[in-house]
Amino acid sequence: MSRDHEVSEGSLLWEPSAEVTENARVTRFMEWLADRGVRTGSYDRLWEWSVTEVDAFWDAIWSYFSVAGERGDGPVREGGPTPVDGLRWFPGATLNYAANALRRADDTPDDTAVIFRSEAGGHRVLTYRELALHVAEVRAGLAARGVGKGDRVAAYLPNIPEALICFLATASLGAIWSSCSPDFGASSVIDRFAQIEPKVLIAVDGYAYNGKRFDRLDTVAEIEAELPTLAATVLVPYLDPAAAPDQLRLGVHYADLPVADDALAFEDVPFDHPLWVVYSSGTTGLPKPIVHGHGGVVLEHLKALSFHQDLGPGDVFFWFTTTGWMMWNYLIGGLLVGSTVVMYDGAPLDLWTLAAENGVTYMGVGAPYITASAKDGRRPGEEHDLSALRGIGSTGSPLPPEGFAWVYDAVGSDLLLGSFSGGTDLCTGFVGPSPLLPLRAGVIQCRGLGAKVEAYGDDGTPVTGEVGELVITEPMPSMPVSFWNDDDGSRYRASYFEMYPGVWRHGDWIKILPDGGCVIYGRSDSTLNRGGVRMGTSDFYRVVEAFEEIADSLVIDTGRLGQEGRLLLYVQLAEGATLGDELVGNLKREIRSALSPRHVPDEIIAVPGIPRTLSGKKLEVPVRKILQGTPVDKAANRDSLANPEVLTHFTP
Repeated sequence: MSRDHEVSEGSLLWEPSAEVTENARVTRFMEWLADRGVRTGSYDRLWEWSVTEVDAFWDAIWSYFSVAGERGDGPVREGGPTPVDGLRWFPGATLNYAANALRRADDTPDDTAVIFRSEAGGHRVLTYRELALHVAEVRAGLAARGVGKGDRVAAYLPNIPEALICFLATASLGAIWSSCSPDFGASSVIDRFAQIEPKVLIAVDGYAYNGKRFDRLDTVAEIEAELPTLAATVLVPYLDPAAAPDQLRLGVHYADLPVADDALAFEDVPFDHPLWVVYSSGTTGLPKPIVHGHGGVVLEHLKALSFHQDLGPGDVFFWFTTTGWMMWNYLIGGLLVGSTVVMYDGAPLDLWTLAAENGVTYMGVGAPYITASAKDGRRPGEEHDLSALRGIGSTGSPLPPEGFAWVYDAVGSDLLLGSFSGGTDLCTGFVGPSPLLPLRAGVIQCRGLGAKVEAYGDDGTPVTGEVGELVITEPMPSMPVSFWNDDDGSRYRASYFEMYPGVWRHGDWIKILPDGGCVIYGRSDSTLNRGGVRMGTSDFYRVVEAFEEIADSLVIDTGRLGQEGRLLLYVQLAEGATLGDELVGNLKREIRSALSPRHVPDEIIAVPGIPRTLSGKKLEVPVRKILQGTPVDKAANRDSLANPEVLTHFTP
């Protein structure tokens, strides 16, 4: 990133105006609470109430948003204290996600629900009425093929309207959705879908990315052959409009799927009835099949999108994602708050143009896209009309302070940059933005409402102003209902509740500041521990990637427990740059000065690329295992990577 945007962590970049505070949706919620005797008056006091009076808070979310469903007269929680100990939320309630997502089809049917754009120039717009009609048709088609409550529908689809339509149709039946992007290889898809034994597979014939076309019919046939529970494979012609399902054993054309003109209906299901199965990255071993329930997702996404991103009717919400990343599930949640969602399929060639051309009011990207835009010298606020843009979201990895500063210098000074951290595990961000709080460089503004996030020190007690293990000490409704095929909960417990019984350990380093702001330092299992000085990798990347000669980087501490190893820095050079003695010397001097002498790498190695998952996360832990002697194919699942070919450059 250019040194033009060097800034100290904690520097003030934005403060909410009186108008922003007055009009914020979370302000209206606080006024609504005050009318019912709960007086907060500030975000900090609202957060404290939300994590102290947990039942009252989530009951208020249901009531405030008038969730479509039957609340019942049961308690908010019973059992517990955690989901693996039998905790159930709203045990007497019934609802359906799709009914909540499509409410505007009755209220304001002609409002725009979906804007679709593709890299190849495709453009479609669907109103809420049109979206509901398509969902009704596909619902009828799935039901005619035996799909009902509890059955699984697996999708091998890009981020296109058919993916959303098929998901809502599946949810409306009480069936369970699961999706992979078509850039996943066959074995990676089979590893995921075979675990859940789907009844129907919905797939495209191919896709386009970065100017190239990728045929997927042979891959679909290979996937189909490994899923013996399938009753049908529905082909969505996308790469080739004339593609036919003839070569698929159970092939059905998407156009032939609707069999009736039935009115749209919704199967009421219990609050914790499975909505979808999402997966851990699967870089090592079988991906964890994480089950979320209808009710937990509805309440969490209503809260997060409304009160943290300030989204509602009239907003145009875009997040660059694929169907294989939980941000797709989060993006389509924009329908729950009545926004228009922008679905884009293709490479991230120029997302700033996309935002300008479609009047996007909230644009979400991975942190690397912001840092790459800054390094490229982009000034989107001058290059495009971004006057509609009120907010920018950043997630996937920590955004350095310089990335914060670049947004306010080069994109716009009157928008809210929302840096998020969360995960597939809860399908949300549990630390993120608030329109009521000031924004400081490199600092996530707050802990999310209802998310009792704390930093645990070495002794397992909360610390403030120090780096510690990120934990969540009160349950949230969007915590997984279960893992698929984990009947005794042992895998679920081992993943989150083993280190601190009764407390969710997420696996990140976090520092919680006295004012409630948060700084994320990367995964706690890939910590750099040099001479007793512990540091998250995000600090390292901030220093290294500030050099214009460095396009990307990966730092690995090869040490084992109780034994210090070598510290290796891998760098992907920018076009035209070379790793000569001068650059090596400059890198080491800057690391020594900005971090510590202990963190000067033992070796700096140029590689053609940094291995990342399909959702853009760096492969720190798998590469560390490779360097410690684990065979590459055991340390990392190549089909889960965006660039598996670069792994060969990380063998010892």
